[in-house]
Amino acid sequence: MKIEVKKLNALKKYTGVFEYDYNPPEKMCLVPLCKVDGSVKVKGSYEIYEDDSVSVNFTVKYGLVGQCSYCLKDACARVDETFDVLFVTEDDPDNYRYDGINIDLKTAVDDAILFSQPNVVLCKDGCTGIDINNT
Repeated sequence: MKIEVKKLNALKKYTGVFEYDYNPPEKMCLVPLCKVDGSVKVKGSYEIYEDDSVSVNFTVKYGLVGQCSYCLKDACARVDETFDVLFVTEDDPDNYRYDGINIDLKTAVDDAILFSQPNVVLCKDGCTGIDINNT
């Protein structure tokens, strides 16, 4: 999950693409009673600018499995979200920082997984919750 900026600059390869599978930490899922199902597919592109800042556009695709947030039946959800981030060599609270040599995408991908999760995972569209009259 690295972009070797210094090497790419030397090779005059200022743009490119990447794709990999990422196994996030088990506690990455914020939805109660759910977990990330398998690996996260990460696919994206980068562009290195003259000031050594690097624009990275990537998509995370993954599934969540567990129990419905409303009725506790088995449930799953698919997530497919795209993110644009900028890596810079100086301290900047609005962007990701890197050392000018290599970019490690792990933090940006972890953040993308956290920001892309739904608030709830439902067993079906329109789930109304536990049916207390039918227990």
